[in-house]
Amino acid sequence: MLDGITRRITRAQVAIARATLIPLLVKVGIALSFVAAVVVAWPQAVVQSQYALVPMAVAIYPAFAPRGRGPTFVVLTVVGGWVADTSYYDDPVQLWRVIAIGTLLYLGHTLAALAAVLPFDGVVNLDVVLRWMTRAGIVVLISAVLTVITLGLAGVLGGGAFVVATVAGLAAAVGATLLLARLLRRPGH
Repeated sequence: MLDGITRRITRAQVAIARATLIPLLVKVGIALSFVAAVVVAWPQAVVQSQYALVPMAVAIYPAFAPRGRGPTFVVLTVVGGWVADTSYYDDPVQLWRVIAIGTLLYLGHTLAALAAVLPFDGVVNLDVVLRWMTRAGIVVLISAVLTVITLGLAGVLGGGAFVVATVAGLAAAVGATLLLARLLRRPGH
């Protein structure tokens, strides 16, 4: 058992010594995005207490292990904190918080996807990360504009028409996801 721990420590030391700047900065971006999402979403009473260590540890974890379910677990943790803040703590739903949480979660998630394919010791051109972040910025901007428009329409439409439109939109999103999953499973793809 002690031999196994010694091997892991040695591997970690080698990995740290071989790490290059760009993959390291991408992982720092993951941690910063997810930690900021926790700070914005969670109740301030929790964020300013000793209990903040748990959601902060969850937020930082994907920076060390971007592959797997870590980013998804962070998203669920952040959303759970926001639901607790807006329901149990009765904080009002504010547009800036909704947009900030969505933006930070998307940035953390997309950076985790990038970090998952970047070798920690790879020499990566900065243009790769800048193009990745430019595309992410475009997605965030379009999402923010559509969020504001949708919330404006919700106030105008209200009632049953808005519920029908919401259910139709969710059904279209589920249908598109199922179609993409099916196309990706086809042989030759």
